[in-house]
Amino acid sequence: MRIIPVVIAAILASSAVPASSQDFLGPLEDFVETLTGPPAQHQPAPRAEPGEPAASTPPPIPKPRPPSLPDEPVVATPAGPVLPAVEDDGEPAEEADAAPVEPVPEPERIYQVACPAVITGLVAAETAPPLHEGICGEQSPLVVTGVMSRGRMVPLSSPITTNCQMAGALPDWVETVDLYAETVLGSALAQIDTGISYMCRNRNNASDGFTSEHGFANAVDMTGFTLEDGRSIAVEGDWLPAAAPEGRLLRLAHDAACGEFTTVLGPEANAEHHDHLHLDLGCHGQSCTARICE
Repeated sequence: MRIIPVVIAAILASSAVPASSQDFLGPLEDFVETLTGPPAQHQPAPRAEPGEPAASTPPPIPKPRPPSLPDEPVVATPAGPVLPAVEDDGEPAEEADAAPVEPVPEPERIYQVACPAVITGLVAAETAPPLHEGICGEQSPLVVTGVMSRGRMVPLSSPITTNCQMAGALPDWVETVDLYAETVLGSALAQIDTGISYMCRNRNNASDGFTSEHGFANAVDMTGFTLEDGRSIAVEGDWLPAAAPEGRLLRLAHDAACGEFTTVLGPEANAEHHDHLHLDLGCHGQSCTARICE
């Protein structure tokens, strides 16, 4: 509509119209006021009296925050505003004191060596955990359950706990005894009867003195043999008579052990060994090459 601009132009031009024309413009101004509304009335600010401070304009009243927003400031990030954590009751969540994290200790490493006699199948054995008992112990003990002889595994009557050196010395000795049993007695070995192996004690069970090789898993006791035909040959009952086939087998076992082990003690050594053959690889002499065979 182009009426309003024309009317406004007419009003601006009225200041140049002669007084005689004011009668004509009066109705026009009323018409303009009808279209645009009455002019805004400017109220002058009240003037302060002498001696009184000038009245300041009151600050605008802030709008109340929405009840759903917390009082904490909102942090603007490129990904959007981040609001503080609010608990279920509407209050900001307090940061809980973090409990100190204790380091988890690493399990102790166990270093053990592999045994060639086990790897090559000369003995049937499993590695046992290290043994630590005062002065006694062995880092890599074996639990031996059988010894290879002439292509077959000869079982032990009960497992023995020993070290790798002792396990490696058993096969040649057992094979010698096995061959003699089959040749002289007519029946091969079916089982090796065992006694004590690892035990932390002094020699000959004395109250003082040197620690026995049993305490280092470096000794085993053999009480006898069981043949495939069912015969049982025991050191305690068959050592004598020496000329009997059973006595001859036990003496052969004793003498053959002296070539494989550094210590061999039988019924003729002392009363402590009346019922078994003691075999160990203890050190004798300054060079550890001396042997005891009794």
